[in-house]
Amino acid sequence: MAEAKSRPVSPEARRPLSPHLQIYRPMLTMMMSIMHRVTGMALYAGTLLMAWWLIAAATDARAFATVSGVLGSIPGRLVLLGFTWALFHHMLGGVRHFIWDMGRGMDHPEREYLAQATLIGGFVLTLIVWIVAYMVR
Repeated sequence: MAEAKSRPVSPEARRPLSPHLQIYRPMLTMMMSIMHRVTGMALYAGTLLMAWWLIAAATDARAFATVSGVLGSIPGRLVLLGFTWALFHHMLGGVRHFIWDMGRGMDHPEREYLAQATLIGGFVLTLIVWIVAYMVR
C-alpha cells in the first residue's frame, strides 16, 4: 500500500471552521436555548418519578407510602419544585420556538422580550401552581 504524501498545510487550512466559544458573548437567547435542552433532559427524570408514583399507587398502600414519604420530604419537594419549573420553562420555550417558526419575533427587541418572557413566565407559573397546591392542601 502506498503511503500518502503529506503536503504542507497552509495557515488558512488550520483555522477552525467556526469561531471559538471565547469569541461569542453569552446572550439571553443563547442561554435560553441551552436551558431548553437541559429542562428537556430533566423532564425525563421527572417522568420517571411520576411513573414511580403511579406504579406505587397501583401496587399497594406500603409502596405508595414509601413514594409519598420520599417525595414529601424536603429534598423530594425541592426536586418536585424543580420538575415543575422545568416543565413550565420547557413549555414556554416551545411556545417561543413556535412563534419563531411562524416568522414572528426574530428581530432584536422582540427576540429578547420572548426570552425574558420565557424565563420570567416559568418562575411565575411555577409559583402560582405551588401556591395553589398549598392552599388546596
